[in-house]
Amino acid sequence: MNVRRGFRPIQTRYRLREASYGYLFVLIWIIGFALFTLTPLVQTFRYSLHDVVVEATGIRMQYAEWKNYTRALFTDPTFVQLLVEYSIETLVSVPIVLIFSMLIAMFLNLKFRLRGAFRIIFFLPVVITSGPVIKELVAQGAASVPQIARSAALLDFLAQLPTAIRNPVQYLLSSFILILWFSGVQILIYLASLQKIDKSIYEAAAIDGASAWEAFWKITLPSLSTTNIVVAIYTVITLSHFSENKVVKYIYSQTYVIRGGIGYASAMSFLYLAALVLILLLIYLLLASRVRRVSA
Repeated sequence: MNVRRGFRPIQTRYRLREASYGYLFVLIWIIGFALFTLTPLVQTFRYSLHDVVVEATGIRMQYAEWKNYTRALFTDPTFVQLLVEYSIETLVSVPIVLIFSMLIAMFLNLKFRLRGAFRIIFFLPVVITSGPVIKELVAQGAASVPQIARSAALLDFLAQLPTAIRNPVQYLLSSFILILWFSGVQILIYLASLQKIDKSIYEAAAIDGASAWEAFWKITLPSLSTTNIVVAIYTVITLSHFSENKVVKYIYSQTYVIRGGIGYASAMSFLYLAALVLILLLIYLLLASRVRRVSA
């Protein structure tokens, strides 16, 4: 009993020390957010509540309450359609990125010759896929597989689908390679998590007669439950601020409308942010329930 009482303070101090290290790493981001992002964010929200007109003498604002928000939701069918398509496309893309990243990370975690070179190859898209490069690759059709995307049977099948489902499926087929290009960082995250799994667990499972398939479902996948949440959140945010994102491009185009453009674009930006938060919350709840089941 005395040993347990002496162990609890030590365990508490250890947890506090671990938490303090985590907060120190996060503190750098918090300071950066407060200095460089918070003020523009507040100013953008202020713009969204006004009709903003840029004149030669400066910026003139007229208070419009929630008019820009109601205009975006109820009188602009293009924005609503793009927002719905973005939500569906994101929910379709995230599982693909997660599965692909996990499989490649498991492959790169094996011991074979030139393993370091393969790791560099799979991470290269993260380095080269800047805005202009991606735009040029998409323009040249390098982000899709034309033989599949343009097949007659597939086009006939897509023609029978409702518009709300057809557009995301077309996006998936036309941007399949582009989606996989977004997997570089996710592969590194999975690879780091795989290397933290104790190898003795696999050895004990093999002694008990477990196959590699059973070890994956009983050991590897449960051990990556928390990593799945991190990778999914990172993927959603990456896809959401992608320069070729249709919603981002539409909001950007509305900024240069002569009258009310900045205020209206600011309102759409916050509606887009709300959709992004809802998607993140949905994915988190789905994956967190998996973590709770594994922990239980």
